[in-house]
Amino acid sequence: MSDTPTLVLAEVFGPTVQGEGPSTGRRAAFIRLGGCNLHCTWCDTPYTWDASRFDLRAELTRTPVHDVVSRALNGNPAVVVITGGEPLMHQHQPGWEALLDWLIDAGVEIEVETNGTLAPTSATAWRVTRFNVSPKLAHAGDLERDRIKPRALRALVETGRAAFKFVCATPDDVTEVAEVTGRLNIPARLVWVMPEGTNTAAITDHLAAIADPAIAAGFNLTTRLHVHAWGNERAR
Repeated sequence: MSDTPTLVLAEVFGPTVQGEGPSTGRRAAFIRLGGCNLHCTWCDTPYTWDASRFDLRAELTRTPVHDVVSRALNGNPAVVVITGGEPLMHQHQPGWEALLDWLIDAGVEIEVETNGTLAPTSATAWRVTRFNVSPKLAHAGDLERDRIKPRALRALVETGRAAFKFVCATPDDVTEVAEVTGRLNIPARLVWVMPEGTNTAAITDHLAAIADPAIAAGFNLTTRLHVHAWGNERAR
């Protein structure tokens, strides 16, 4: 049996750009891991977790971490984004710390995209440059007890390395963001509101609807730059 560290991988792609949140526009590579503990109705990466629609044995491959890192660093990105699915489901795997350590050794910044339901371990927290935390609102379809985990969200705030990104389509969604972040004492300066959509028309319409309420609430605003550039094309 090999002791080479591995992780369950959906895809590696880049160089591209980070399309959302505080690092929007920065040159980046993405490592997308398999599996998720939520089931959002509008998920744009269901092939990482939804066995009812996808053959996960074909979509997901247990891959040596050194191969993952080599592919991610091809093109010399400034930032490597680890995403999913829900990547923090993998943080107790031996390959997880190996992945972070090799990226640190390469001198790149590490961002982790997470739904905020799992607290980072201490070993994860100090290695990651930024957690892009996306708690799900009611329109995602999961029960609140499954999608909003106060203890995990507080732990992410306490890292001092978290930004919180909420997908919104209507002013009512922004009101829900204000209620959730207020209840959990998440500072407004750490919140980015982002329009829902997988094409430019939807993003433009939703951005127009949410921009003024988001600004009035003290939140930051982000678009989805990669969708404007490449639509819903996979691995862009």
